[in-house]
Order: sequence, then C-alpha cells, then structure tokens
Amino acid sequence: MLDKYLAPTTPEATANNHLTENWPSWTTDQPSVDEALISGCASYRAFDRYIGGKDLFLLPRTRSELESVLRRYAYDAIHNAIAISRSPLQTGGYSRVCNLAEKSIRAVLNTADNADNLLELHRPHSAKINHDMDDCACKNHSRPILSG
Repeated sequence: MLDKYLAPTTPEATANNHLTENWPSWTTDQPSVDEALISGCASYRAFDRYIGGKDLFLLPRTRSELESVLRRYAYDAIHNAIAISRSPLQTGGYSRVCNLAEKSIRAVLNTADNADNLLELHRPHSAKINHDMDDCACKNHSRPILSG
C-alpha cells in the first residue's frame, strides 16, 4: 500500500532502503550526517507508520491534521536516526532535515487525491458511526423534564 504514495524508486524509499540495508555503517559513511538521506527516510517512515495505523488513536479529520500527524511521525524518525548516528549534524542541519521531510510530506499529499485517500484510510464506515434515531431502541423511553 505504501508503494501507492512512495514508489520504490522515489528518493524517500531509496533513502529508507539505504539506511535499513546499511545499518549501522550508514552513520560513518560521511564526516557528517547526510541530511537528504535522513529526511527522505523520515518521510518514508512517517507514511509507513500512518498507513500501519498501530499507534493512531485520534484520527485526523482534515488535511492540516493529517499533515501534522505525518510531520510528528517524521520528527520521531529524525530523532531516532540522529540518536543512533555516530556522525554530527552540521550547524543548522536539524532544521534543514525537518524542512526537507516536511517538503516531501507536502509533495506526497499534493499529488492527485493522496490526502483524501489517506484521510479515509482509517475512518470507520459511516454506517457504523451514524445511525437513524428510528433505529434506536431507546427513542420512546425518554422522560419528561419536571419543573418543580
């Protein structure tokens, strides 16, 4: 399902594969952390985590809320990557990594109807949520309010 949003050939999927396959040596490949690699992987992992839905307790109702959830997931992935990295970030690197991940997330959400599809992904069917009061067993059991 993730391939619908981030195909295996995208920079995000490539970054995720590189970090996954080259664990733990990816942190020592360069004198400082590869910002594009971290941000691409963070974006990929944000979508993967959202699609999996395991720790999604409050469903986003709008595109803005969805983007906020995805950014939070990306920040978690960025923090995890930085925490295990043996290479330092360059000055301003954290902000650049976050901005690159946010840009990637917006690009995916702006493509076709991705945002709408992702919003609908975890929503229960409307039949489960909305019901007609005529179907409610308690409709005739109301008591009048007495003033006294």
